[in-house]
Parts: sequence; structure tokens; C-alpha cells
Amino acid sequence: MNNFELKNPTKIIFGKDTIKQLESEIPKDAKVLLLYGGGSIKKNGIYEQVKKALTKVDVVEFGGIPANPEYATLMEALQVIKEENITYLLAVGGGSVIDGTKFLSAAALFEGDTPWDILTNNIRTEIGMPFATVLTLPATGSEMNSGAVITRAETKEKLAMGGPGLFPVFSILDPQVISSIPQRQLANGLMDSFTHVLEQYMTYPVGALLQDRFAESILQTIIEIAPKVLKDPTNYEAAANFMWSCTMALNGLIQKGVPGDWAVHAMGHELTALFGIDHARTLAIITPSHYKFNFETKKEKLAQFGERVWKIKEGNKEERAHAAIDKTEAFFHKLGIQTKLSDYTDDYKGTAEEIAKRFTDRGWLGLGEHQNLTPEKVEKIVKMAY
Repeated sequence: MNNFELKNPTKIIFGKDTIKQLESEIPKDAKVLLLYGGGSIKKNGIYEQVKKALTKVDVVEFGGIPANPEYATLMEALQVIKEENITYLLAVGGGSVIDGTKFLSAAALFEGDTPWDILTNNIRTEIGMPFATVLTLPATGSEMNSGAVITRAETKEKLAMGGPGLFPVFSILDPQVISSIPQRQLANGLMDSFTHVLEQYMTYPVGALLQDRFAESILQTIIEIAPKVLKDPTNYEAAANFMWSCTMALNGLIQKGVPGDWAVHAMGHELTALFGIDHARTLAIITPSHYKFNFETKKEKLAQFGERVWKIKEGNKEERAHAAIDKTEAFFHKLGIQTKLSDYTDDYKGTAEEIAKRFTDRGWLGLGEHQNLTPEKVEKIVKMAY
């Protein structure tokens, strides 16, 4: 097992009817900027619950944060923060709203001229403006980690940021909110969280027995509850396990002491930036090809995954590993998610070359757990995903 440090300061408030606890958690002297997305919270009752809980504090609102948090929109929100002397941020939404709020937390205290530099120069945020979240869409785990991904439409870029100053102070997780989420978004959430686990698990063995079993238990839970969640989002038991699995998939716990991959996300982000494909679906496009291309370096964990999660007992190690890839791709299809780029766009020719060039230009010359996935190899993986 590798050396590691673990600190997660985010307070989790989980369960039915917990949104009302905002009243006791938000500082009484705070001036709050309430951030949300396209307005669905005003249709499903969440907005009313939040506003009722905030009646004793000064609140300014900013809505319209898009599904991939857009830099230009966030810069408008940053102007509101400065003009209104905001002291506290509250994200009510899914990963996109929370990620956008993390950017604002960093940008509000950033001393440079151009906040986009935080992303292009990989500036870690040590101290950000305090913020909290009310999770409305389980998927990204952003409600209990310190990372974010921001999109800039004018340059067709999607870049990551983070730092210890970007943990939420607290996050409220009420599983009842998923009852109004569309099927497509539910499937995306299941896909996203499943792949988050794989990025931290599907590498190579380092004797981290407990972390492996933590990861496998999350994968098993997602597989078990996926059909229940998609069939009936009002099933509270399934919803609760879904929401907590998404949080546990990316709150830092299962990544400690083990190598991480994250090449799938790096490639997937480019597909979103170039074509606007849902983030979760870009992961489904890349994952099978990535595992097939890197089969020799991943086959130990692929075989273990096949045996423990998919219950594959037949065949030798290589056969079990190949079967695990097939089972995983079949699971994505059961979620209603296609796994080829050509399923989403006819304009895919040249995509692999473009992504390889972007990685070269950024100096991303070695991705993956071994830091040996060159832009040339990335090009081959993306072509396999056509």
C-alpha cells in the first residue's frame, strides 16, 4: 500500500427532510449567494424548501449555471459576488452547479487578473470563500471533495481545478430529491459514479486490500440498485444507496494508498468540449477501448474485478479479464448508454488527432497510473472508440 494523507472536513447531513437544517448551519451574519442551474428546483419544491430555511439571512440569487459550468456565466456570477459583497456561497444542484460554485469560491479570493489562470496554470486553492451545497443530482461526488471541472466554450476547453480550500463546509443529501430527476440524468449519475470508482480501482495491485473491497462494494451496490432507481426513483431505499454510493465514489476515501488512472476522464472531457456530449456518456465511450488498449497492464485488476464484482469464475486470468470488460460495457448498455463516439456524432473523423494535439500542446505527455500514455497512445484509444 502506498503512503497517504487523508483529511476531509466536509460535514454531511444525510436523510429525509434535511434541507430545513440550512437554517442552523448557515452563519447568521452571512450574505449568501444562492446558485442553481436551469430552474428545475423551482418545479420540484426544492427551491421553496431552501428559501424557507434561509429566511433569517440575507440572500442574493444567481440561476442559469449550465450542465457543463461555463466560464463566461460564472464570470457574471463573480461580478455579483463583488458588487453585492457576498461572504458565503450556497450551491443547490448537481455536480455542475457545485463545480461552478467551487470555481467562484476560488475566484472570489484570487489576486490575479484572469481567473481562468487558476485552471490553465494548475493553481491550487488553499483558501476559498466558504460554501455549502444542497445536492439535487447524485453523480459527481463534488459535494464531498475539493475538485471541480470548468468549461470554456470560446476555446472549447474543459479543465480541472482543486485544492484544500475547496471542500464544502457542509453538504445536505436528501435522497427524496431524485424522484423528479429525468431518466437520462439518473442513468448519467449511475454511469458517472461507476466510472469514478473504476478510475481509482482499475490500475494494478499494491496490496491495498481494504481499499479494493471498498471500491468493489460501491461497484456492486451501483449494479444492484441501478435497475431499481431507473424503474422507480421514489424508492427511498434505492435512492439513498444511490446517493451515498455517488458520494463515496469520489470523496477521497478509496483513492488513498492506491494508484489512480484518470486518463478516461481526460479523454472524455475533450469529447464534451468538442461535441457537447454528456460527461457520463463520454466516459462510457472511452472506458472499454481504454481497458482493451491497456489490457496487459490492467489485466490483474480486471480479472479481480471480474471475479469479485461480476462473479466470473470460468477461464484463465486473461479470459476473465476480457469477460469483465464485456460485462462492464453490457452494463452501460443496460443503463441506456451507448459506447461508441459514432453513436453520438457523425462528425467524429479527426477527433483522435485533435485530442492528441491538445494534450501535446498542454504538455500532457504521460497519462494513466504509469504516466506512460503518450498523446500518440491516446490517439489510438480514441480511434478505437469510434
